[in-house]
Amino acid sequence: MISTLKSFKISGDNVRELRFLLHGPVGAGKSSIINTIKSIFEEHQYINCLTASDLTGESFTTKYEKYNVGNVPFTFYDVMGLEKGQSKGVHTNDVINALKGHISKDYTFKPLDPIDEANVFYIPNPTLNDQIHCLVSVIPADKISMMDDKILQKMKEIRAAASTLGIPQVVFMTRVDKVCEMTEKDITKLYQSRKIKEKCSNRLGVTMNCIFPVKNYSEETKANEKLNCLMLEALTQIVHSANDFVKKYSNQLKKE
Repeated sequence: MISTLKSFKISGDNVRELRFLLHGPVGAGKSSIINTIKSIFEEHQYINCLTASDLTGESFTTKYEKYNVGNVPFTFYDVMGLEKGQSKGVHTNDVINALKGHISKDYTFKPLDPIDEANVFYIPNPTLNDQIHCLVSVIPADKISMMDDKILQKMKEIRAAASTLGIPQVVFMTRVDKVCEMTEKDITKLYQSRKIKEKCSNRLGVTMNCIFPVKNYSEETKANEKLNCLMLEALTQIVHSANDFVKKYSNQLKKE
């Protein structure tokens, strides 16, 4: 899988990289997913992307961060975590503007003051290359039942905007090894676990084939092939979804 991804060619004119935006509640594992993917492609444990602490419940991500992955044409964007209420966490309008390509990297999120056209980081006329090509919702498997309804509503608003824009969207379900004893002992039994499947509930509003259970590097200090394969399977799916989006809209631009 990794060799196929390393030689992947984008099916869209003037699109240099496929862009993925990760969003979700604080502590869901957005930054850890980026760490894990970079560790796989760069062949060493990547720990430069700070992650939220379960103890503080606060997001380390305060800026619109861009992360390239090795020599492959994939770029991941990380945003501030979603929180209940309007005074904390990323504003939904900021995430939606990021989807449209209106926000450049290093923009600082302000929960009560989303970006507008007067902001120096605002891109007024984004190209297809500026836009996000796939939205990845990140949700911790062991906390789905405890997630606040207000956070879920924010995620639904963002996903609805992505649907309007035609942007493909998937769910990466993290912390799957924390859900049941079977997967904790052997991550390869993930798809056999009934408890994991039960987590794909109607609360998410996402069909089963769009939900990808993954495990991030956390305590591991050496490469884990089982973990890598799980992440690479999910990555392969979103790469093809993003590429289909780019191909479709690139062809439409040619006709205009």
